[in-house]
Amino acid sequence: MAKQGTLLVVDDNRNILTTVSILLEDTFQTVITISNPNLIPAKLREEKPDVVLLDMNFSTGINNGNEGLYWLREIKRMNTQTQVVLFTAYADIQLAVKGIKEGAADFIVKPFDNEKMLKTLREARSRNHRKTSELKSGGMFWGHSNPMQELRLMVEKVAPTDANILITGENGTGKEVLANEIHHWSNRSKAKMLPIDMGAITETLFESELFGYVKGAFTDAKADRAGKFELAEGGTLFLDEIGNLSYALQAKLLTALQRRSVVRVGGSTRIPIDVRLICATNKNLKEMVQTGEFREDLLYRINTIHLHLPPLRQRREDIVPLACLFLKKYGGIYGKENLSLDPDAERRLKEMPWYGNIRELEHAVEKAVILSDGPQIHGEDIEGSDIHSNEPLETAQTLDEMEQQLIRKTIQECEGNLSVVASRLGISRQTLYNKIKRYGL
Repeated sequence: MAKQGTLLVVDDNRNILTTVSILLEDTFQTVITISNPNLIPAKLREEKPDVVLLDMNFSTGINNGNEGLYWLREIKRMNTQTQVVLFTAYADIQLAVKGIKEGAADFIVKPFDNEKMLKTLREARSRNHRKTSELKSGGMFWGHSNPMQELRLMVEKVAPTDANILITGENGTGKEVLANEIHHWSNRSKAKMLPIDMGAITETLFESELFGYVKGAFTDAKADRAGKFELAEGGTLFLDEIGNLSYALQAKLLTALQRRSVVRVGGSTRIPIDVRLICATNKNLKEMVQTGEFREDLLYRINTIHLHLPPLRQRREDIVPLACLFLKKYGGIYGKENLSLDPDAERRLKEMPWYGNIRELEHAVEKAVILSDGPQIHGEDIEGSDIHSNEPLETAQTLDEMEQQLIRKTIQECEGNLSVVASRLGISRQTLYNKIKRYGL
């Protein structure tokens, strides 16, 4: 069998480190040994091991195994995919069983049998590779930036649960893609995930779309029809742009969630619902609660777990890899395979603000592919959107600074008429007043 993967061995006995390293050098591509467990976090970040073979005791005179359990928890906290195999003495088998309950893949008893050790570590490596393959299959591009890796760890923890999740992030950051990833990893993945754009549903159609209707409920109701809650039974309901829902409709949604049942329009029978709810918005719902635009009780109901997708400008190391994926995608669509980015194009990609985030980046790459004449995309071929080209926004360093400068600029353009300012910004006067007070404008 070909050598694959990376193994990290942690044991304070240097003779064991040497023996294990020699024994496994033909099984793993890389074998790293350390005697000090305090180096584990650095090695996890630098080497990204598939498997960690972890001793249970390190301090002289202490044999209760608590050190091993502590480091097991730390490893799983930093990366739940990393498989941990415990290294323990025969007398501590009960301790090893406790470790397995806390996330270890298996244990190896000292003195160890060579063949059994090889078999155990190979199985742990295979388990890691299966998990990695499954994670990739959901369609989410995680990249290598710290914010996205932290988000990935959180998703791995919460996806298998039924907890309601609120995803926040700017337009174009991929909130629906993340929702699909969560559903893919959930225990409901064999059922449907139904997406609904809450901003596109009118007040008159809200109940019939979400709760369904019975025959004769209104003029065009010629037959009974199930709503989205029923259609998503056993699966996931994704409510996009939840912040656009009117206050009155928020109450109706909250009632359905609290009662875990719906009543079709024109009907009287309560229909139980079993769905996992994922909501998304680009708005600040806590601020909307303060201004009376969003129900606080509904926010608590949908916000068991909060996941935030960072804007692209806060994960710049992921921009070029993302652009290369889009380059391959559109190169295939437009019959221009094998296109590549020259250094100037990569530099420009990293420097641009990408206020439209991944969606804007994808459009820019598609346009560059369409207009390309040679085998490479050059810097001048990369064009971003001009929607955010005003100077104040380009010089802002944070979202708060961008918002502050946009409000100040709009107040100047509207000559202080706050009603016009609020209308142009698409917010209520009360929200505008709160922001003016917040930013000292």
